Amino acid sequence: MMHPSYSELMDIINQESESEENQVVNSRYAVVMATAKRAREIVNGQPAAVDMQEGDKPLSVAVEEIEEGKMKIVKNEE
Repeated sequence: MMHPSYSELMDIINQESESEENQVVNSRYAVVMATAKRAREIVNGQPAAVDMQEGDKPLSVAVEEIEEGKMKIVKNEE
């Protein structure tokens, strides 16, 4: 099982939201897409915002960045 869970990541991401209407992410899908996008950035050479050990997978690093508040997911305003 992945730690933290998707639900825990959603809580971390949305903790600055004042109400449910203003939440940044409303589904696990949004968390998955955001972490996958960040993992691709790391694979393509962007530096990690957390200490990366040899053998760490980019997706694990992306999840850790979000968990520690080093990366933010922003709501796409149209």
